[in-house]
Amino acid sequence: MTGKGEPDRDLAEALARLDEVTRTLRSECPWDREQDARSIVPHTVEEAFELAEAVAEGDDPAIRDELGDVLFQVVFLSLLMEERGEGDLASITDQLTAKLIRRHPHVYPPEDEGSGESGPSGSGIETAEDVRKQWDVIKRDVEGRSSSRDWRKPGLPALIYATKVQWKLDPSDRPANSQAGNPDLAADEVEIGEAIWEIVERARGLGVDPELALRRLAESRAPRPDGQE
Repeated sequence: MTGKGEPDRDLAEALARLDEVTRTLRSECPWDREQDARSIVPHTVEEAFELAEAVAEGDDPAIRDELGDVLFQVVFLSLLMEERGEGDLASITDQLTAKLIRRHPHVYPPEDEGSGESGPSGSGIETAEDVRKQWDVIKRDVEGRSSSRDWRKPGLPALIYATKVQWKLDPSDRPANSQAGNPDLAADEVEIGEAIWEIVERARGLGVDPELALRRLAESRAPRPDGQE
């Protein structure tokens, strides 16, 4: 390993090798040749859930394996973008790096305050909650992300989407990490889990898909897209 905060010196070589293998698979493997973004995304979602499962189980070897699968999804989808002339892994990485720096002015202060770039300077940021609130300001005032499209994601699992809708309806009640401030987390998870279990059991008895039911309710409660009543 190199110094703290610095990547291994062979990181670039490892990523270059992965990129090379991905390109070879795309050109020589019949299955990979047939894929497009729509066909790949379901696998991307599946890999993300498998990674979440490995993290929940605290299984480090599995986490490494699933991280690799997720990384391949990113590299493969980036290659598909490159084929359409809409970017490549390097440009996507550069875009991500710029966004991370832009959204963390308390870590990367703007070099030139007089450059005309608007937004918070990052001063006074001490807690995770301060950072979360600053992100909201940056996304709105610097990036211009104020439309409902930037948060309205009905394709998410219903529970996650319902949570996002509730946060949007009451943005003041959106802690950076609600779990961190709950000393009774384990007991509360059991209580909520049992309540949800009972709802699922009731839905099954009524012949109702609880996922679809919650999604429909969340959609009905969500603020309307811009320009719609």
